[in-house]
Amino acid sequence: MVKLLAKWFIKDHNDISSPDVRRKYGMLCGGFGIFLNFILFGIKLFAGIISSSIAITADAFNNLSDAGSSAVTMIGFKLAGQKPDGDHPFGHGRFEYISALIVSFIIIIMGFELGKSSVEKIINPEPVEFSIIAIAILCISILTKVYMFLYNRGIGKKLHSEAMRATAFESLSDTVATAVVLICMLISRFTGLKIDGWCGVVVALFIIYAGISTIKDTISSILGKPADPELVQNIENIVRSYPEVVGIHDLIVHDYGPGRCMISLHAEVSENADIRHSHDTIDNIERRLQNETGCNAVIHMDPIAADDEQTIALKAKTSNIIKAIDPRLSIHDFRIVAGTTHTNLIFDLVVPFDKTIKAGELRKAVEKNIKQLGQNYYAVVTIDRSFV
Repeated sequence: MVKLLAKWFIKDHNDISSPDVRRKYGMLCGGFGIFLNFILFGIKLFAGIISSSIAITADAFNNLSDAGSSAVTMIGFKLAGQKPDGDHPFGHGRFEYISALIVSFIIIIMGFELGKSSVEKIINPEPVEFSIIAIAILCISILTKVYMFLYNRGIGKKLHSEAMRATAFESLSDTVATAVVLICMLISRFTGLKIDGWCGVVVALFIIYAGISTIKDTISSILGKPADPELVQNIENIVRSYPEVVGIHDLIVHDYGPGRCMISLHAEVSENADIRHSHDTIDNIERRLQNETGCNAVIHMDPIAADDEQTIALKAKTSNIIKAIDPRLSIHDFRIVAGTTHTNLIFDLVVPFDKTIKAGELRKAVEKNIKQLGQNYYAVVTIDRSFV
């Protein structure tokens, strides 16, 4: 249904790199979510009244909060779709993350409210009236929420949107909550056990867990999480496809919201190559990255001694020594400066963020091991960190 609506109302609906298309998808999914949640609220409230079930009634108001969450998502996409301005030259894309964060807090609040009502029902249990109508309504609700989860997750993956993913998880938590309520009614009907309140607590805990998980994912995006490995690999493949590029390092993907990324990297070229030709190649790579990834690219050109046999041999030996310390370590910007008494091997050493050794200790270890090449070799090391 959503795909059909997208074809009708969103021009160029497959161009997900366009902020305007993203905004329209968010508005469409948010509006459709409000419509479905209001319907579910009405029929669940009716089911809760005729069955005297606190769990069903609480689940109904949970759907009402879902409508509010969908409205927040709509507003978030609307604000994120604004064009860059003087105060925000990189656009307003991070509003999507903010809306996802608000939705996550709404999920947690509703979980606590449901938990409170459920505890009261445990203290003062009341019988739940079995109703075929209520059972049918709950089954319809589960199917509807499964559908909402699937389309929100699908659109979220398509747009790489944290807000849509948060909405999808909200729909999934509602599906589980309603399923637990349904099971509770059936158990009460055939065993006489008054577990309505206990089932409500289980549902509340699941909802709170879903909200916390979504908050963690969203905060990670706001703070700056590593770039998508698939995007990183695509960038490296594009850059390395040019024979003029000898190596690539210091790749950073700057995230200013979904569909608003910038790329910066260093591309190594031969120092003997024509500077104008190398510069023209770099310009072509930047344009291709823009066209194929949708990201603005800025490339720094590093000239290296790519044709010097001594430099190539020493770099390979140095790399092997570094790998012996830790296979995850790597080097770049390698060059040699020969003197009358000794030779400096100058390079950057890339260290993973999860490596706990201190920079000073690592530098001393490298300087010591480089002596394997000869006592007249000295390592001049700059410790670097990988951002991908």
